[in-house]
Amino acid sequence: MSQSGLRSKAARAGIGRRAFLRVGGIGLGAWGLGGASGSAAPSAPTAGDRSVILLMLVGGPSQLETFDPKPDAPDDVRGPFASIATRVPGVRIGEHLPRVAARMDKLALVRSLHHDQAPIHETGLQLMQTGRVSRNDDHPHFGAVASARFDRGGGRSSFALLPGPIVDTGVRMPRGQTAGDLDPRHAPTILDPDAVPDIVAEPRRTREAYGASRFGRCCLAARKLVEAGVRVVTVNMYDTVFNRVSWDCHGCRPFSTMDDYRREVLPTFDRAFSALIDDLDARGMLATTLVAAVGEFGRTPRLNDRGGRDHWPGVWSGLLAGGGVQGGRVVGASDPRGAEPADRPVSPAEWLATVRHALGAEPSATDAAEPIRELF
Repeated sequence: MSQSGLRSKAARAGIGRRAFLRVGGIGLGAWGLGGASGSAAPSAPTAGDRSVILLMLVGGPSQLETFDPKPDAPDDVRGPFASIATRVPGVRIGEHLPRVAARMDKLALVRSLHHDQAPIHETGLQLMQTGRVSRNDDHPHFGAVASARFDRGGGRSSFALLPGPIVDTGVRMPRGQTAGDLDPRHAPTILDPDAVPDIVAEPRRTREAYGASRFGRCCLAARKLVEAGVRVVTVNMYDTVFNRVSWDCHGCRPFSTMDDYRREVLPTFDRAFSALIDDLDARGMLATTLVAAVGEFGRTPRLNDRGGRDHWPGVWSGLLAGGGVQGGRVVGASDPRGAEPADRPVSPAEWLATVRHALGAEPSATDAAEPIRELF
């Protein structure tokens, strides 16, 4: 679908085009991160602090080529890739995620995410970050809510976006507040990963573990921000789906192909995500830091005539680690074609309630969604 076509669908869905708010006056020093010379290393979070690193897999990963392969399905459903065993008996994932497979005992899979809203990026991104689709600003991004709830003064930002901004992601601030009057402690601070100091001072082996991609640098920067006390860091793996390689594998330009998945997209995620899990674990931070990796929807269960897959909110998968989540677990299942949930359907609101639970923010009396309790 063309870019103008996506915009038309967004307009019909009632989603205005908004960029992430740029908020001035929040410097890196607010996190205790100074320049590379003469700066003390940031201290790890104190006991009881909880953080979330949300990896938004912008473009919508195919469930069948990632976390929910169907090796016994017909060719046009199964797709071009094989599946591999993981550290958890009976759990298989896509063959181009070997590092993730080797760490599955530390990870949890949700294989039954779904929604019935418009199958467009803007809608899905809003759902996965606010829990709802809204024409107004009355459903803020969970990072803004967390910042407002947990900040206790001191001028510290608790919500960061990397690399940002990307438009139409549904990031909302608390109702009635604008960029002009929003308490800057509750607004997102938008950074390029290369603007986070001291990354170059990290040991070479650490930087190489994350890889040379921008996503790898963003994941390393996210670890450093959490280490310095930031509560919520959202990493957008891609800043657009047009005219570049991303998870949006329609099978032809200006979008991605399955060959792009094989050569670039899957290996980049596999390396950076696994390095982030290892790094947090080695530093004793994984227990208090939830890492959530998810896209805005899945892909069609049948390959299209270009060998790709189109938008499909009928079912898709998400990956969780740390923050109290028990590793080696699988919640929900899709049907034999990967088309719809067959067991334990999970809504975006339930996914987000799970993220809030890991952060220590229990649902209020007005919240309809409950966390996925069996993960904890």
